[in-house]
Amino acid sequence: MAIFRIKDSKTQALANSLNKESARQFSQEELFQFAPYDPDAGERGGYSDYSYWRSTLRAFRKNRVAMFFLCVILATLLFTFLEPLIPYDREPNTIYYIEQEKINLFTRQPVLDEQGNPVVEVSRATDQRPGQEFWFGTNSIGQDLWSQIWSGTRNSLFIGFSVACVDALLGILMGVLWGYVRKLDFFFTELYNIFDNVPQTLIVMIISYVLRPGMGTMIFAMCLTSWLATARFIRNQVVIIRDRDYNLASRCLGTSTWRLITKNLLPYLVSIITMRMALAIPAAINNEVFITYIGLGVPLETPTLGNLVETGRKVMGEAALRYQLFIPVVILATITISFYIIGNAFADAADPKNHVN
Repeated sequence: MAIFRIKDSKTQALANSLNKESARQFSQEELFQFAPYDPDAGERGGYSDYSYWRSTLRAFRKNRVAMFFLCVILATLLFTFLEPLIPYDREPNTIYYIEQEKINLFTRQPVLDEQGNPVVEVSRATDQRPGQEFWFGTNSIGQDLWSQIWSGTRNSLFIGFSVACVDALLGILMGVLWGYVRKLDFFFTELYNIFDNVPQTLIVMIISYVLRPGMGTMIFAMCLTSWLATARFIRNQVVIIRDRDYNLASRCLGTSTWRLITKNLLPYLVSIITMRMALAIPAAINNEVFITYIGLGVPLETPTLGNLVETGRKVMGEAALRYQLFIPVVILATITISFYIIGNAFADAADPKNHVN
């Protein structure tokens, strides 16, 4: 091993002094000093510019696909409610007639009167293809499909939002009580087991058959048991977080149950609640379409997407009339896909783990 010696005398002297300084024992007063008391520093606290909802919206805006479908669904909702105000609007249930030249069935030539003018006859505008006069065409009895589809979309969205609101309110309330109040666990568990063994579609069918068909009956039938699935899902999440240290400390300090639920439990369930509500809207619309398909839905005089799909299904065998099925199906698929993507994207954005920049 090579040994290096310091040839410079000044450097050698500095090294010797440092060794002596390090070997000297420091006194208690030299090692520690009392910090001066500053009353203003005790009042100052840390500041954070973090905002949960601002961070959630920032994370959501980064998802371009979700933003696109959000614009699509907002435009659809806006136009659905503004459509009756446009000058072209026609009554959805009115049967329209058109004037056309009378054609000889044998010669396929226009029929002329005594003066040589074509004979004009008035007839129902049945099965008119989309064109300048009827933008989406007409159905088999002469009703304007443009007005029918947008009125049906408005009614179906009303059913979907109504069911989703009831689902969220009852599901959140019952789910939190089910998971937090242990005395109610047996009651809600047995209630859930009873209704879970009966298909929801069968319950909706029975209620729609017994009661008078209508939008109110449809909403009531779907709201009767739809909240149980949401309540069960929220209950499982509450059971996971109810016995964490901060909740136990809050209970020991005498915090009320209502404050524990609203301040300690529900903020952790924002993403779950948002996703369940977003998925409940297209689920309710799809249930309405299925119940109408089997003949127990809303009456035909009330346009809905279910009625329009059922009417289009009857004529889909004729290639020239398939537009009566394709147009409402495209709108139904757009609404369903939009809510699904928006709900999942917002649920991910509401997760605080995704708020780290």
